[in-house]
Amino acid sequence: MGLLFNLIKSIIYGIIEGITEWLPVSSTAHLIMMRSFMPLNVFDNAAFDQEFWDLYKVVIQLGAILAVLVIYRNRLNPFQKKIAQKKKSSILRMWVLILIACVPTGIAGVLLDDLVDEKLSAVWIMAVMLIVMGGLFIWMEQNRKKPSIRSIGMISPLKACLVGCWQILALIPGTSRSGATIFGETMLGFDRLTAVEFSFFLAIPVMFGASLLKVIKYLVKGAAFSFGGFLVLAAGMITAFVVSMVFIRFMLNYIRRHDFTVFGIYRIALGVIMLLFVLAGVLA
Repeated sequence: MGLLFNLIKSIIYGIIEGITEWLPVSSTAHLIMMRSFMPLNVFDNAAFDQEFWDLYKVVIQLGAILAVLVIYRNRLNPFQKKIAQKKKSSILRMWVLILIACVPTGIAGVLLDDLVDEKLSAVWIMAVMLIVMGGLFIWMEQNRKKPSIRSIGMISPLKACLVGCWQILALIPGTSRSGATIFGETMLGFDRLTAVEFSFFLAIPVMFGASLLKVIKYLVKGAAFSFGGFLVLAAGMITAFVVSMVFIRFMLNYIRRHDFTVFGIYRIALGVIMLLFVLAGVLA
């Protein structure tokens, strides 16, 4: 019965992940807030449960990332059959830009991962970052200038690297990886659709790398794992994949017609609620 309840909880987590991963609202903050009301109790030992959670909240995102690979398979695969040389070169150049943007984040992630886990994962910090970035998104839309970059093909290697530098902010929980990149891209002159799509593509190596790092640390630490834990993790990933397949398309359609102001307002409201929960002792 305990495993069944945990599978149901993981499916709910997967739904939340599949929605919030693609919005600039911090999927991690949502998962952590959900955990306070609906914890996963995979092990009888609280320390083992915490170690599993630290792995789960990162690796579950792989399900969402796989949806990007499926939806954009034709734009991401330079080795598909009957592809024109020009298109192949364009896709390969895009991957070079993606990898360039991932270099600053990758270096910072390896160097700062322990610091983030130990010092910057407090709920009040997430709440503050939700509010700060929410305010910046509202300011961004009120001061938006005419974009100079209207397609990924127009991105220079230098600007790709600068996007990667902005992405480092996402190491602070509550910032949101997509939030940091979209804000940085807008400041660099990207139009909304290009900013969103390039942010989606950046998620592929970043989240695979982050998940690999977490798995390695988990194994090196000799942390407990079980078949039940595997099923719980798989349930969350599969659900996140299915929900992401629907929600990515929704996000693209939405951003073609609207700006990011509503996400800024939502972030501020959620951040305030989280701070109130912290003060009330509900979140810690």
